[in-house]
Amino acid sequence: MTPSIYPFLQYRDAPAALAWLEQAFGFKTVMSHADGKGGIAHAELQLGQGMVMLGSRQPDGPFALSTPQEAGCTTQGVYIVVKDIDALFARAKAAGARIVMEIRDTDYGSRDFSARDPEGHLWSFGTYAPAFTAD
Repeated sequence: MTPSIYPFLQYRDAPAALAWLEQAFGFKTVMSHADGKGGIAHAELQLGQGMVMLGSRQPDGPFALSTPQEAGCTTQGVYIVVKDIDALFARAKAAGARIVMEIRDTDYGSRDFSARDPEGHLWSFGTYAPAFTAD
């Protein structure tokens, strides 16, 4: 089944964010288009069966978003289901991810952790996969 929801994020330094997300969390870049100004107009990163899109921060226009650093708070979060949570946790720590919730077992059967990327976006990873029904 193809996902129908694709979170998108903006970064002040999108090329560095893309490289960091690959290194720290194991994302695979599926597509990346330069914006002609040293940034990224649009990139798609895949992890397992999920995908996120990212690009360079647009200070104005219909897709203007503030980064968490600029907003001074968490502006959104992304949760991703993974199979080998312990390996991903070790990888993220080794890459310098700022761990905001240590790896833990939950009372609803998940094993998960949360971390921030260098620009403050909140990423949560776990083994819990919500039930999904087709239309």
